[in-house]
Amino acid sequence: MRLNEIFAVIEKTAPPAIAASWDASGLQVASSRDTAATLALCLDPTPESVRLALKKKADVIVSHHPLAFKPGLPNRLNAYREILRLLFAADVPLYAAHTSLDANLDGPAGWLAKEFNLTNPAVIEPMGAPLHEGGLPAGFGLVGDLTGAYSLEEITRTLARHIDLSTAAICGHEPESVTRLAYCLGSGSSLLKNAAGLGAQLFITGDVKYHTALATEICLLDVGHHSLEEEMMRRLCLLLQEQLTPLSVFFVPSSSPRRPLVPA
Repeated sequence: MRLNEIFAVIEKTAPPAIAASWDASGLQVASSRDTAATLALCLDPTPESVRLALKKKADVIVSHHPLAFKPGLPNRLNAYREILRLLFAADVPLYAAHTSLDANLDGPAGWLAKEFNLTNPAVIEPMGAPLHEGGLPAGFGLVGDLTGAYSLEEITRTLARHIDLSTAAICGHEPESVTRLAYCLGSGSSLLKNAAGLGAQLFITGDVKYHTALATEICLLDVGHHSLEEEMMRRLCLLLQEQLTPLSVFFVPSSSPRRPLVPA
């Protein structure tokens, strides 16, 4: 399959036009090849993920996070240079679907809303018109109504079926029950006030700063940056397996750089 055809299919779910202005979604590393038979998806283009993708004969790699927001000279013996070395040696292109994927909440970025069967959904930070008739506006973060009153324990049990909660932390007052839930994949604590203003009683995201946690007026669950987006990329992989036949599409799993501290 031609690379431009592959990228065109990806961009139906992750349109570059809805990416944030500060982002670096799109082609990260070019290649002289123009066709591919095998595609690998990963959350981060780390040396480990790229190496594993190449070991499994990937002809093209699609990551969520960009290789770099501000690319620089490969003038140090670090991960950035090693990733470039691996890709150049194999002549394999790297493409990133970052906020272009995050902002389409009718796509894999809406996976948590589907798991909780959220109704009356609203985008917390709209960025543009819906991508299709009847769809949600492009933007970041989602709030919606649960089908009933759920305890925090019931909500975390549902989360635990899909993501690792070993490093999760809870902030603010724990409600007796939750009927309206909000979330933002990755690092979304800047949307906390808007989520509260839209009636959310619980906000799920990652990378919550100390003063945000201290000042929160609603319950805030920090599950880390990795887990929600890792699941999103797994689901993008399943979607592309359907849309890119007969291309071979596989997912390269990863672990959070955060891990529980075990006292000696």
